[in-house]
Amino acid sequence: MSWNEEKVNKLKELWGKGNTASQIAEIIGGISRNAVIGKAHRLNLSAKIKTRAATSNQNFENSLEEKNIKSKRGRKSKFKSLIIEKDFEPENPKQLEELDESSCKWPIGHPDEKSFYFCGRSSLKDFSYCKLHLLYAYQPKGKKEEVADKEEVPEFIEKKIKSA
Repeated sequence: MSWNEEKVNKLKELWGKGNTASQIAEIIGGISRNAVIGKAHRLNLSAKIKTRAATSNQNFENSLEEKNIKSKRGRKSKFKSLIIEKDFEPENPKQLEELDESSCKWPIGHPDEKSFYFCGRSSLKDFSYCKLHLLYAYQPKGKKEEVADKEEVPEFIEKKIKSA
């Protein structure tokens, strides 16, 4: 397949209108998509025009940024109401067999010990834990801390309670 003046001009025209390489190959006829891409590259056409792929990729990146912003806002607002409350219902120790969907499933102790049990408080809708243990389970990104004593409220939660 050889590129003549007429085919090159047609390529430039169609490429400028934003047609894809496959469409151009089909319109010109007798050439492959890869041949169109190669010739466009040699003619430096790809550097001169903005292709649809670049535009859609930019739109995709913008939509990702918007989703990240929305998810960050949503995540904070879910826990903000929990931080304001300071009074939590007392534990209702339960064994594994006694747990149901409305029970907090936070393990207390080591499973090999006889004193091992689950919290048993009322769990929040769509969560496996009660309000208090949900605060323990939630760790802000980049601020993960080890909690030495389970009876103490972690420092980052104390800060949130004070700021709320």
